[in-house]
Amino acid sequence: MLNARNVLTPEALAMMDVIARTGSFAAAARELGKVPSALTYNVRQLEDALDVLLFDRRSRQAKLTAAGEELLNEGRRLLEQVDAVANRVKRVATGWETQLTVAVDGAISRVTMFEICEAFYAQCPRGDDPDRSGPGTRLRLRNEILAGTWEALVNGQADLAIGVGMEQTPPAGVQLQTLGTLPFVFVVAPHHPLAAIDHAITDAELMRHRAVAVADSAQRLAPLTVNLLPGQDVFTVSTMPAKIEALLRCMGCGFIPEPMVREHIAAGHLVVKTVQRPQLNARMGYAWRGAVVGGARKPQMGLALRWWLDQLESATTRKALLQMHASRVPLGSL
Repeated sequence: MLNARNVLTPEALAMMDVIARTGSFAAAARELGKVPSALTYNVRQLEDALDVLLFDRRSRQAKLTAAGEELLNEGRRLLEQVDAVANRVKRVATGWETQLTVAVDGAISRVTMFEICEAFYAQCPRGDDPDRSGPGTRLRLRNEILAGTWEALVNGQADLAIGVGMEQTPPAGVQLQTLGTLPFVFVVAPHHPLAAIDHAITDAELMRHRAVAVADSAQRLAPLTVNLLPGQDVFTVSTMPAKIEALLRCMGCGFIPEPMVREHIAAGHLVVKTVQRPQLNARMGYAWRGAVVGGARKPQMGLALRWWLDQLESATTRKALLQMHASRVPLGSL
């Protein structure tokens, strides 16, 4: 018996597609430039290798059996994958990475990030298939917190990190640029006990109340702890939205980026309080590592990463990444 892997070739699957589409072996043979007997022989080879009937011999038309329908559906999917692989190989040869991973800190605007992703997918490299939109590079976003954003880059799990602390010392091969300054405010719910205090809150007063904190996502680097007092009761969550929810529910108090809670403050859902300790303004940046995509004459950085870095050179984009947490940013402004 013939080996199924040897007969399930792209040519055989394409032949099945033509026979099903034209409705007869004769019509399919004319389209393929073959004699009907050659197609009949090839179909019998498929049937022998798979040990199934693909066409109903009782019909004058080329009517597929249930097994034939399944082979046709899966065959079409496999042919699409073959085409996709071929196109992806071509794109890699022209400098487009197969995948680009971006680590994003929890303080970065998700609205703006998705606006940039939309703009990235809207591209179509010259010479690519005109019926397919986008550069073909698979984007992967990683949500990280504090040192975890930097760790994802230096450990090779990300190609670009947005929202890293500017106090970091980049290793060889990693570039670091300023994104901007992110102001933090200390907030509580209106019915929190600290909301009634009319003076600058001392550390001793803070110690008597639970803090809400977001856990650092670093697995190997030393996790960062920001604005927590030794011995203070802490409610730890995994994301910035979860921290905001806890603050709104009066489950604790804490420091948080002002743009992320600006609308809650304006609506009176959260109250900004003055504290004695120095006000925190985080200097944030973005960092990347270059990717070799070919020989000596090829650029040392993939075209997808280069495109993202071009967007980050815009002052408007950098500001939106830090500030635009509630309102959508018009695509043309990025």
